[in-house]
Amino acid sequence: MTKGKLIVFSAPSGAGKTTLVKHALETMENIQFSISCTTREKRDGEEHGKDYYYITPEEFKSKISNDEFVEYEEVYTNNFYGTLKSEVERITKDGNSVIFDIDVVGALNIKKIYGDECLTVFVNPPSLEILKERLISRNTESEDKLKQRIDKAGIEMETAPKFDIILLNDDLETAKEETLKIIENFLK
Repeated sequence: MTKGKLIVFSAPSGAGKTTLVKHALETMENIQFSISCTTREKRDGEEHGKDYYYITPEEFKSKISNDEFVEYEEVYTNNFYGTLKSEVERITKDGNSVIFDIDVVGALNIKKIYGDECLTVFVNPPSLEILKERLISRNTESEDKLKQRIDKAGIEMETAPKFDIILLNDDLETAKEETLKIIENFLK
C-alpha cells in the first residue's frame, strides 16, 4: 500500500481556509483531516478530537520535550498549536492523504520535512480590509485579539510567495471548485 501525501492549507484568520478544507473533506475520498493540538479555549460548537485535541500548556510542553510534533508554534503567549507525528502516521499509513488547516509557519515547516510529498496552498483574502470585516462579523474575538489577528494577517500575507499555490478567495464557490482541482491534480 502506498503512503498518502500531505496537503497543507494556510491563511490568515478569516481568509476562508477552514471552509475550503471542510468542503474538500465532504467532497473527496481518501483524504482525512489532520487534527491539531491546541491550548486555546474551545469555541462554541467545537469538539475535542474532531476540531482539535484541546490540551493544557503543560501537556503541550511535555509533548514538545518528547519530540511528538511534526510542527508547532506558540502563536500567542501560552497559546500553542501543533501537529502530532502520530496523527500524520495514523492517516498516511493506510494510503490516505492528510489535509491540514494550519498557520503559515507550520505549513512551511511541514513542507521542509516532506518535500514533494507535500503541497502547500496559501488562501489569500481579497484584501486586508475585507479580512477585517470577516473577522468582525464572526463576533468571536475581543477588540485586543482582533487587533492581534489583523496585525498577524499582514505578516502572514507576505509569506504567500513561499507556498506552492496561492488561491484567491474572493468568491467562495469559485474558491471551492479551485480547491478540488488543486488537490486532484496533486494526488494524480
